[in-house]
Amino acid sequence: MELRHLRYFAAVAETRHFGKAAEHLHMAQPPLSQAIRRLETELGVDLFTRTTRQVALTGAGEVFRTDVERILKAVDEAVARVGRFASGTEGVLRVGLTGSASYRQLPLLARLVKREMPQVMLEVHTEMLTPAQESGLTERRLDVGVLRPPVRQEGIVHRPIADEPLVVAVPEEHWLGEADSVRVEQLRHENFIMYGASLGSVVNDAVVRSCLASGFYPHRAYEVTETSAALALVAAGLGVAVLPDSIRSAPREGVVCKGIEDALSVRLDLAWREDDESPLLLNLLKVLERNDMFLDGPQAVEGGEGAA
Repeated sequence: MELRHLRYFAAVAETRHFGKAAEHLHMAQPPLSQAIRRLETELGVDLFTRTTRQVALTGAGEVFRTDVERILKAVDEAVARVGRFASGTEGVLRVGLTGSASYRQLPLLARLVKREMPQVMLEVHTEMLTPAQESGLTERRLDVGVLRPPVRQEGIVHRPIADEPLVVAVPEEHWLGEADSVRVEQLRHENFIMYGASLGSVVNDAVVRSCLASGFYPHRAYEVTETSAALALVAAGLGVAVLPDSIRSAPREGVVCKGIEDALSVRLDLAWREDDESPLLLNLLKVLERNDMFLDGPQAVEGGEGAA
């Protein structure tokens, strides 16, 4: 049984007329009649009753029509779906993000994808520091990463999307809680809540360099693996955490964030595999380009005619 025979049957079942069905199918009537006869012989049942005046479905034909309509609809949907996938308008985009990027950049990215790539589903992996995202990209477990340079593994392209100043998160009752802003020197005697030393945190490096520039090394009182955990410990009054400004986008009860006048800033980049030529990725890059998400200005994004 061939798919075209099902389409022939569906056309005759809809029009109840071999001539009209043949016209709709852009074919002559005799070959259509012969094809329906062969289909009936293959099935071992009569699908139509035929008279000189009309064509009607038999009981078996009515049952067969229901299944054929379902089959043809599924086939058409599959063809359309694979076409959208090939053009980069449908699929699953696996995104890795640093913990702090989840507060500001993730909502921005998700809104853009929903608006301009509505049939693309995001698979989001948060609280991933740069080394973990690099591994995820090179091992093809991620399609894009939102990470903080430097990027040390080869074969990864990255472009800046934000340059964030560092802020200090302090407990609500902290003596700096009423200050408009602070200087790094004022944190000299504080207990610092930082990412684990073995995680390769770019934020940690910026915090340490900021403190050294002010003449002291931060006292690492607690180590965490997640930004949310750092803020929870701050809320508990266990210390302060110096983090990127994006944490202000998710206020936490018991935590106050203050700008730091003389601290370093940390960059945030979008990263992807250099050899990834998938239409889905190319479409995403074009969407971000159109919406001025990159700090380094417009760049040509290569892609086929199907790219958005």
